[in-house]
Amino acid sequence: MTARQKRTALVASALGGLAVATTLVLSAFNKNLVFFLSPSQVATGYAPIGRTFRLGGLVEEGSLRRDGDGLTARFVVTDTVNRIPVAYAGPLPDLFKEGHGCVAQGTLAPDGTFIAEQVLAKHDENYMPVEAAAAIEHAGK
Repeated sequence: MTARQKRTALVASALGGLAVATTLVLSAFNKNLVFFLSPSQVATGYAPIGRTFRLGGLVEEGSLRRDGDGLTARFVVTDTVNRIPVAYAGPLPDLFKEGHGCVAQGTLAPDGTFIAEQVLAKHDENYMPVEAAAAIEHAGK
């Protein structure tokens, strides 16, 4: 093998390795990508089927209910235009309240209920998650 052929083989193998590494990184990024959607976007069918996403808005007044198991909470998230029912099995954050902003991460069930794996709540009276505030503002227009 000549020096030129060795150099060509080295460059080709380096490019191949780079292509494999890039493919693995992009694949991992795509699997871990989590979109944020408002209740209006979910109601119009924009929600990804079978994929985890975040749902943000206000917890509707009077919608918080506990199932008989004492652990499952059911509530409604709204952007003042559309409403999405949410079910969450786990302890809610201490600052979780009706009428305040929240972001829930999970998947959409076939019946239209959002099955949350995680629920995040605001941390003081002046804060609402940026995505939730933008969704509510956009829904009002």
